[in-house]
Amino acid sequence: MRSLVILLGLALMTLAPASARAQDYVLTIKDHKFTPEEIKVPANQRVVITVVNDDDTAEEFDSPALKVEKVVAGHSRGTVRIGPLKPGRYPFTGEFHEATAKGVVIAE
Repeated sequence: MRSLVILLGLALMTLAPASARAQDYVLTIKDHKFTPEEIKVPANQRVVITVVNDDDTAEEFDSPALKVEKVVAGHSRGTVRIGPLKPGRYPFTGEFHEATAKGVVIAE
């Protein structure tokens, strides 16, 4: 019985990092557009957005509302850390292709 309790405890410890990663989000740039265009995040918590650029050219994740500017080279990825955010809508654009690369972070 003691072995079972130890194994169960180890299994639960293994699951802990997965829940820590629950606040990570992925945003993809393809054909100069962000997917998804809308990311819902928990209010009042820090989150990490991984920006994956599948285009050949660089793009800049730019958001004055989030106080973030991050250039991501073509066929690479970058990390953006934001928050904690008050409930609300926080727009972002791809500064190099503002006409098509648009989105919003929604904190709720």
